[in-house]
Amino acid sequence: MSGERILVVDDDRSLLRALTIGLEARGYEVATARTGTEGVVQASLTQPQVIVLDLSLPDLDGVEAATRIREFSDVPIIVLSALGSEVRKVEALDHGADDYVTKPFGMAELEARIRVMLRRSSTPATSTPATVSVGPLEVDLVHHMASLEGEPMRLTAKEFELLSYLARHQSKVCTHQMLLKEVWGGTFSNEAHYLRVYAHRLRKKLGAHGSMLHTHAGIGYELSEVPSSTA
Repeated sequence: MSGERILVVDDDRSLLRALTIGLEARGYEVATARTGTEGVVQASLTQPQVIVLDLSLPDLDGVEAATRIREFSDVPIIVLSALGSEVRKVEALDHGADDYVTKPFGMAELEARIRVMLRRSSTPATSTPATVSVGPLEVDLVHHMASLEGEPMRLTAKEFELLSYLARHQSKVCTHQMLLKEVWGGTFSNEAHYLRVYAHRLRKKLGAHGSMLHTHAGIGYELSEVPSSTA
């Protein structure tokens, strides 16, 4: 083994200990987290090659944790799910997970799936900074927070998702379809009025810097440090 780092996120102490011992015995370096929030932070700090993520976590839903990790990392994610939770597994795969293992499982099965993920990962996992800056705006993708001129912004979950997507693609035009699919899901592809409402809210919360959010009529939106002449 070459000492690849595996992050295991699970609130079951016994399982966490068993996986740590088993994976370390096979030559892996193991980082652990017992909550979804801690798992997202550890994914940023430790930059693992693979994440093993339980879907049933006490604070942050496993699907939501996977979604947040995908905002700043392409690291392969294997989710752990209980027997019979097919809908949850599909939901996790739709939100960024790459594979799943159903509990109870054997260490040999899990390691085999980890090896597959490692073979697929030929490039460094983290491709987006954990914090994205656009002029006076800073968007922390790990902690799901944004600040403007150093002051925290009060954003709803959807407002943050929209702002973070625009920030990650700053100075690029994001079409209505792209934004609706990424923030609301594919079934909302024709609901452009959602974007008008949320763009209006974001401009209000950006205050004097609201003109950073450009409207491209009939096309989409763009977040840029250079103010728009026509907001």
